[in-house]
Amino acid sequence: MAQPERVVAPAVAPRPWSDEVLYFVVVDRFADGDATNNLQVDVKAPGTFHGGDFKGLREQLDELSSLGVTALWITPVVKNIDGFVTGAGFPDWGYHGYWAEDFHQLDPRFGSEQELKALVDAAHQRGIRVLLDVVYNHPGYNSHYLKDPQTSGWLRSEEQGTCGQDDVTSCVSGLPDFKTERPEVASYLLDAQLAWGKRSGVDGFRLDTVKHVDHPFWREHRRRTREELGPDFFLLGEVWGGDRESLDPWFSGDELDAGFDFSFQGSALAWLQGRGRTVAFDAYLRSRHKVRKGYLLSHFLSSHDVPGALFQLSGDKARFRLAALLQLTTTGMPAIYYGEEVGRPGGDWPANRGDMPWGERHVAPGAGLPRDESLRQFYQKLIALRRAHPALSRGSHKGLATEGDVYTFLRHDSESGDAVVVVVNRGDKKASVSVPWPEAWGGAAARDLLDGGGLEPGPTLEITVEALSARILGRAL
Repeated sequence: MAQPERVVAPAVAPRPWSDEVLYFVVVDRFADGDATNNLQVDVKAPGTFHGGDFKGLREQLDELSSLGVTALWITPVVKNIDGFVTGAGFPDWGYHGYWAEDFHQLDPRFGSEQELKALVDAAHQRGIRVLLDVVYNHPGYNSHYLKDPQTSGWLRSEEQGTCGQDDVTSCVSGLPDFKTERPEVASYLLDAQLAWGKRSGVDGFRLDTVKHVDHPFWREHRRRTREELGPDFFLLGEVWGGDRESLDPWFSGDELDAGFDFSFQGSALAWLQGRGRTVAFDAYLRSRHKVRKGYLLSHFLSSHDVPGALFQLSGDKARFRLAALLQLTTTGMPAIYYGEEVGRPGGDWPANRGDMPWGERHVAPGAGLPRDESLRQFYQKLIALRRAHPALSRGSHKGLATEGDVYTFLRHDSESGDAVVVVVNRGDKKASVSVPWPEAWGGAAARDLLDGGGLEPGPTLEITVEALSARILGRAL
């Protein structure tokens, strides 16, 4: 009897990266899953290792999937220098991963290669892509690369008095600077990092200190990642201070897929604090849509290198909620910094790299640190709305009311027909706004996507917003 033909389910088309919600974790500060790999751990000191590792992050992945995030960016994983530096006024170790000692080894304090691969596999099982942070510009302070006669000539350094004055030849933060323009140096670094990409199965790289490495290197990097790691391997670059215009040289040469928009944090917080006109903030958000077609901006409210938004807002959670809402309803790939969704206070460096708060859960190193579950639920709702409404990630942007304290804008995705109106009141009084009924809604009623309730169709959309509050409105189904 003939066997029935096996039906193979069609492969699910991958999400475009423009739809991803990225979550950034400093591995050492998130979750400690294996106490046996803890070396020089002191959770009370700001510059020491605190014990976080691959196993701990893997065991807490449901924290991310239940939040709704779809992509995870982790700090560098290669072996870091064994000692510490004291330039900051306290012992400062390479817990963050950016001070490499050996690009061919993993740092044992984070775990084994098998545990890294298990982390990536477990993330993929939850539909979460993974970006690995890699550094090409420099190793760590006093790294063996500087001391080994075979490699000391690969570097500029303050010790040798060979640091330059421009972006490519300067020694960033006094770190030894790789002469990546030399073919043998470029090949060594590329071979090492691409091998980690291949063996771990990550979906892309977050690239550190991009403007401190020359364009020919990045073009070769793009060629090799596509050839060796796949045509869709994603490259997200950090050009310090980057925005749509300053990132374009790396987009025009197809060296990156995306870059960080450093201007979003300052623009959003300034507007929320009343330090900028609404029409100017609207012009800024519209300008972000002028990014070169096919390339992305990634916008953040907090990071490991800048004071976080909640800290800059002096702990004002009402305004912080509005900042999160603006981040998750505007174009680009939003990057959430670990713990800001539960109110981790952050602060100036090094306080902006504190431990993930776990509240009553017995997860080291942040067990017992308070967390705001209502804020996390607000993030869950915003992320769910962004994922459910393509207008919020892919749609056009149109300011509907751009004067005074109530800012109203329309996001519209012509392909799906989805349209969402966002209304934000930065003022300390209840306010109302009247704008034309969106054409994309036709004669359908509107629904409050955040808090429920409906609005009957009419020639205008009449909206009342409480002080320091927002509404997100969509077409009723």
